[in-house]
Amino acid sequence: MTRVAAIDCGTNSIRLLVADADPRTGQLTDLDRRMTIVRLGQGVDRTGRLAPEALERTFAACREYAAVIKEHGAEHLRFVATSASRDAENRDDFVRGVLDILGVEPEVITGDQEAEFSFTGATRELAGRTDLGRPYLVVDIGGGSTEFVVGDDHVRAARSVDVGCVRMTERHLVHGSAVSDPPTEEQVAAMRADIEAALDLAEKTVPLREAHTLVGLAGSVTTVSAIAQELPGYDSARIHHSRVSRERVREITEWLLRSTHAERAAVPSMHPGRVDVIGAGALVLLAIMERTGAEEVVVSEHDILDGIAIKTAEDAP
Repeated sequence: MTRVAAIDCGTNSIRLLVADADPRTGQLTDLDRRMTIVRLGQGVDRTGRLAPEALERTFAACREYAAVIKEHGAEHLRFVATSASRDAENRDDFVRGVLDILGVEPEVITGDQEAEFSFTGATRELAGRTDLGRPYLVVDIGGGSTEFVVGDDHVRAARSVDVGCVRMTERHLVHGSAVSDPPTEEQVAAMRADIEAALDLAEKTVPLREAHTLVGLAGSVTTVSAIAQELPGYDSARIHHSRVSRERVREITEWLLRSTHAERAAVPSMHPGRVDVIGAGALVLLAIMERTGAEEVVVSEHDILDGIAIKTAEDAP
């Protein structure tokens, strides 16, 4: 077994996994798994730059994670950065800060690489399941982008498109410093049009309608599952591999888009950092299910973070 640490830094959150990994089988034994909402992508769609306060929130989380990694004695660390840092003009500031704190340079990966990691993390443990048809369509709805991957044991096609819960919220629902609460019908329609255009783009590369099982990843999807189950708090064990029907996703999405900030914040399983962006994330999920004809989504708590950890163990000397 190899003790590895994997960090996934996205547009909305930064996450850490410290695990013992078997490089032969890809099996992971979690030692520590945590997430911090840092909103690194704050304003990036509008300004093209990482905001100083967003960088500092991210660096504060990195300092916390550095202590956890040291405590567990991880032998290998891999730090992967995704959509927000791909898009930012000043990403060198981000790279230097991470290097100073953690001693490794973040890999600002492409959307296709992100899709590969997500597919590996989400599907490795589905091998042998006879109740889930293949191929899988793995959909990772992030803050700034959404990755689409179709595959069986391996990736057959992948595409990353620039729609995510933070990007859609900032592009369509923010006026000045305030988020429309709730959004107008016109705002929702404009957001939906953006999402549909992105699905058209994804479908040029990825055969979205050929998959037999839709697997949904990341915070928007897991939060929808928690709401669907009416959980009294966020419960990873009950969310992992839960199934949510398209009709239930539609009901939840419609409620989220007509609710107020206070009503969403009162949902016991809602992370405070998702209150303003969950409506957009749920709408992305609903649009995907309608486009593909998926009757349900299988929700996975294992995603790009697990894929990074597995690959780190496989590449370890």
